[in-house]
Amino acid sequence: MNKTWGSVVIAACFEVAWVIGLKHAEGIWEWIGTLIAIGVSFYLMIMASRHLAVGTVYAVFVGLGTAGTVLAEIIWFDSPIKPTKIVLIALLLAGVISLKLLGNPKKEVS
Repeated sequence: MNKTWGSVVIAACFEVAWVIGLKHAEGIWEWIGTLIAIGVSFYLMIMASRHLAVGTVYAVFVGLGTAGTVLAEIIWFDSPIKPTKIVLIALLLAGVISLKLLGNPKKEVS
């Protein structure tokens, strides 16, 4: 995995943080952390889009963020574990991995 794809993965991790923050933030510092996570996640995604196809970057970003958020709810917030939910997360991740593997670098405009 190259540096650009690494930034997409990190952006997705920050997405998980800010989505959790939007639901659970109560104090000023938690809201500030949530806003910082929003800024970092979108900055990294936008920077990655300069080098990779924007549709692929966005799909991977959202897919990883969605899977990460569901897993975080299961691990930290006692969301029920349902076999169907696990199968759907696995399908989502399979699609994300396939997009990443098939994605072509963005063409340079002359």
